[in-house]
Amino acid sequence: MKVLNKLYILMFTVFFITASLLSIQVYAGDEWWKSITKQLETKDETRAGELSIGEMGDAFKQALQIDSENVVNQLGGVDGFNGDASIHIPLPDEMDMVRGMLDKVGMSAMVDDLELKLNRAAEAATPKAKALFVQSISEMTFDDVKTIYEGPQDSATQYFKNKMSQSLATEMEPIVKETLASVGAVQAYDSVMGKYQSMPFVPDVKADLTSHVVEKGMEGIFYYIAKEEAAIRQDPMKQTTELLQKVFGVN
Repeated sequence: MKVLNKLYILMFTVFFITASLLSIQVYAGDEWWKSITKQLETKDETRAGELSIGEMGDAFKQALQIDSENVVNQLGGVDGFNGDASIHIPLPDEMDMVRGMLDKVGMSAMVDDLELKLNRAAEAATPKAKALFVQSISEMTFDDVKTIYEGPQDSATQYFKNKMSQSLATEMEPIVKETLASVGAVQAYDSVMGKYQSMPFVPDVKADLTSHVVEKGMEGIFYYIAKEEAAIRQDPMKQTTELLQKVFGVN
């Protein structure tokens, strides 16, 4: 009986965290929570015996992978960054004066074109995050699950940030740099700065476009991971695969 009780606790913990990381809907808020709690408390011994700790762990990781892949696919497509006001990448702050000066002389189109190219570079580099999410998920332990469960609403997001930020920046940097060149961002930047510097009495301005795009690109990725996590903690899990249905299905 003690073993069975522990199994119920593990099932409940994994279920809650998985629900926090998938786009899901059935009931809402407290009614769903009460329903799931009751179901887990009344699972019969046959049902519990059908599940293994390995299956529950695999289901949890599968749910995380589905969620992270959805975010990467969304942001890695055309206008994933450029068309999304929440994560659209602006010019570096250092170039605010440049934009203002060129706007005054009717050259805002040059600046807008450069900004578009920065977003295209982020979109091209984002797919690199997919493999890193997979790696981070594969290394997750039940202690990690417990930490996420007991932590704030962005605990899973913080787990990913701690595990993969450095590697993600390293992976994205060469792609961003190459894409900035291939889409003409470097040339656009040179043209913008050339026009700006031709104006009298303007201060020197320098901006690192590659670092800026990498930083803002990562912020965009984790923004959506955190957004889904915070919202989904209030909703039940969508059982999208056979394994998730087996482990978390409520009959």
